[in-house]
Order: sequence, then C-alpha cells, then structure tokens
Amino acid sequence: MKRKDFIKSLGILGTAALTSQAFANPFGLTADPIKIKKGLGYWMIKEELSVLDKFKLVKDLGFDGIEFNSPLDIPIKELLDARDKTGVEIPSTVNKDHWGKPLSDPDAEVRSFIIKSIGQSLEETKKLGGDTVLVVPGVVNDKVSYQTAYTNALDSIKKLIPYAEKTGIKIGLENVWNNFILSPIEAKDFLDKINHPLVGWYFDLGNILRYGWPDHWLEVLGDKVFKLHVKEYSTKIMNDGGVGKGFNVELTKGDVNWAKVMETIKKINYKGEYMTLEVNGGDRTVLQKLSEQLDQIIRS
Repeated sequence: MKRKDFIKSLGILGTAALTSQAFANPFGLTADPIKIKKGLGYWMIKEELSVLDKFKLVKDLGFDGIEFNSPLDIPIKELLDARDKTGVEIPSTVNKDHWGKPLSDPDAEVRSFIIKSIGQSLEETKKLGGDTVLVVPGVVNDKVSYQTAYTNALDSIKKLIPYAEKTGIKIGLENVWNNFILSPIEAKDFLDKINHPLVGWYFDLGNILRYGWPDHWLEVLGDKVFKLHVKEYSTKIMNDGGVGKGFNVELTKGDVNWAKVMETIKKINYKGEYMTLEVNGGDRTVLQKLSEQLDQIIRS
C-alpha cells in the first residue's frame, strides 16, 4: 500500500471510530463515578491503643476517616497529629448532647445550652478539617407534643445558622427513632422552611427500616443528603423480638436493599463522599470484617 493510501485509510478508520463514539455518547458527556470513602465511629475501635495507633489501625484496615463525638474529650492537637501522620481524615462529628438536651425542649434554657454545644461542635469540626456535624433535630415523647417539638426545633436550628455561617460547617439532621419527622416529604418540607445551604440531612440508612425504605428518602432529599450512616436492620427480627432487636443482624444479611441504595446514591449524585459505619465495633478482627462488608455494600 502506498504511503498516501495508508494515511488515507487511517483517516477513514479514525473518522469511523469517532462516529462510533458519537453514537455511543451523542452529547459528548462524561459521567464521573461518585466518590465513596469508608468511615467508622471512633467509639467502635475496641483495641487498647493510643489515639495515634488507633488511627494507624483504621488506616491498615482500609478506612479513610473516623467520626468523633463532640464536644471532644480528646485534645484537638492530638487528633490533628494522628490525622496528619496517618492520612486518616476526620470528616464529621456527632454532637453528643442533642439527645438528652434536644433542640426541641420546651425549656428555653435547655435549648440555649444545646445551641451553644452544637456551636462548639461546629467550631471543633472546622479545626479538625471536617465539613459536617450530625444533629438530632428534635424529640417527641409523652411530655413533648409534636407541635411543640416542631416549632422549637425549627426556631433553634435557625438560631444555629450564624454559627454554621461563621465556620462554614454543615449541619446534618438525622433520623434516629426520635418520633419526629417520620417521612421524607416532611423532612424535605422541614429543610425548605429553614432554606439554607448549610442545613441538610445526615441520613441513616438502617434506622429508617423501622418505618420506611432508605431509597425513598434518598430520592426525595436528593442533594440535601450531606452524609450517610451505615447500619443493617431486620424487620423479621424486629417483629419477632422487638424493635431494638432488629439491629442484631450482620451487615448485608438484613433487609436493607443495598443494590437499590447504591443505585439511588448514584442517581442523586451524592456529594458527601463518606459512608460511615455506626454499628457495634470490636477488635482488629471484627473491624476487618466490617471493612470488607462495607466494601461489598459499596460494590452493590
């Protein structure tokens, strides 16, 4: 074949290849896969180790981040040292006062206390390099009516917005068997009433099985899902032994449809990166198994 004919044939082949690609992707779009990192709660690590060695253990087991309860009982300097030496991130914290002293409490002094506590959590999370604080928005019980809880929670969260704006840290409201905000439509409406980009949802994929399905919530909340907690739940065990017993099932062995969950996470283009375990922890062997199960979930 003459050189000019050879070059001409290459041009034809190149054009055909480009045409084929154009038909396969007619708009020239590139679909970047969502980034998923693996996290766990610090309290899950049941090894008698220093803070630094716990970070090293977590790194060895394939986790990317550790979530802490806040206000912290470990010096920030120590946590930052462990983070920087291992590369294990601290992406989020959980306010530890929001259940006993909820934002919805009828007592104004209690509400003032928890607003300051969450404000401290936001400041600590910023110093740790994280981006989200988990907050239970309110608690309904026989002494606090739904209407009271709703009004107080809405008001308290709005009062937290200046703290969030000052730090740039997000407030992630969580569904946690608090008898409050029981449907995804209500959750979205609640967030719409607050109407602030730093207030969204920290969605617990297992908690919701008691009265709903995680993919339904993810679909409705969409880009307001800031972070994800991972746990398993069995409705059969719940029905046979009681609601609390439903958690007594291994990851991937319960009723969470992980394939559907992952499909929906991708569909809503989840930006929070982390799927953080919130289950009973243990020693290295237990945590290794949990890490592998979380890998299996992410691959679903």
